[in-house]
Amino acid sequence: MRERRGQAFYTGKRLTGRNYDNGHFYCPTLLVNSTEDMKILHEETFGPIAPLIRFTSEKEVIERANNIEYGLASYFYTNDLSRVYRVSEKLEYGMVGINDAAPFAVQAPFGGVKESGLGREGGTEGIEDYLNVKMTSTRIHL
Repeated sequence: MRERRGQAFYTGKRLTGRNYDNGHFYCPTLLVNSTEDMKILHEETFGPIAPLIRFTSEKEVIERANNIEYGLASYFYTNDLSRVYRVSEKLEYGMVGINDAAPFAVQAPFGGVKESGLGREGGTEGIEDYLNVKMTSTRIHL
């Protein structure tokens, strides 16, 4: 563990060596004791980084998670089945991983809400934006 400006973090370095020198590879990083004033809690970061925040209640953590303009994916871990339904319904995200750090599959819809985009790709939902649905009604009187 290293510290930078009062922020504890684990790893947090660029990977180098034969397999990594031709790209931009970064070690998975945990930011411990993250605070609301940190930029990472208000951005949609695409990288192997997880800011950890402390909370005292389920209601508080849901409010904090939803208090961001993005909504691609969220994740939480629990063994409480009632919490699975309660929290996943309240999270304002296009995808929710419950005890699953990679909730993605080709046959499942992929996409976010808010500033993370509209619509879905993948699954049957992914094709819906490309379809024109037509209702035709005909009455034949013999």
